[in-house]
Amino acid sequence: MGWHAGAPVSFPPSARGGFTLLELLLSIMILSLVFLVIMGALRLGFRSVESGEKKVEALERIRNAVNLIEAQIESEVLLSYEENGEKKYYFRGGRTALDFATNYSIWGGEKGFVVAGYRADPQADGRWSLLARENIIGQENRRETRMLENLEEIRFEYFVRDTSQDPRDNPGNWVEEWAEGEDLATSEKLEKVRFFFRLNRKDWTWIIPLRGRGGAAAAVSPGGQPGVPGLAPAPVPAPATTGGTPKKP
Repeated sequence: MGWHAGAPVSFPPSARGGFTLLELLLSIMILSLVFLVIMGALRLGFRSVESGEKKVEALERIRNAVNLIEAQIESEVLLSYEENGEKKYYFRGGRTALDFATNYSIWGGEKGFVVAGYRADPQADGRWSLLARENIIGQENRRETRMLENLEEIRFEYFVRDTSQDPRDNPGNWVEEWAEGEDLATSEKLEKVRFFFRLNRKDWTWIIPLRGRGGAAAAVSPGGQPGVPGLAPAPVPAPATTGGTPKKP
């Protein structure tokens, strides 16, 4: 077959210049999918970083709060007062509440002994918060703050040992309640406080020795202290933090 002058020349599709509309649409779809995959990966990465930062901040808040609680309980001192001619001690320990005298205030600038109290406060969602409050002995003003929130469980326990016996024969035991009696000559002594809580299905436990019990008890508040936490029923105020910001140890 020969060539004819003026006849149109036909090229195969692979030899044409440019792209067809179908090829452009396919390219745009592929680029869009790649863009979506990259954006999804970036978004997931940002969320992971943000979630990690929130977890670190939450753990830091827990650590700071527990450090304050540990320092205050360690500094507990066995002080007494008189009420209606009867000698009583500030220390009252229960499963979900603890009241005691201490020379360590979680608020900065406080001098002298304070009466501190911790309470497990129920939340609307069935979880618990730990409220801390304190007041200087001899004064009526009381400060309060929320130390921990969204706890699934919280409790205090108390390690008591009979000091008249050999520790190998009687190593002591943990009890859920403890209140100092009028007679301190008893051989049963409170030595430690165990603080336990569960947060996000993880258990946290601290065993805190009572290092501040080196001196004898003293009557520091003749006539009683109305409204001191644990010595008379008192309503728990609104859960908002009041009275300033606790200091770090």
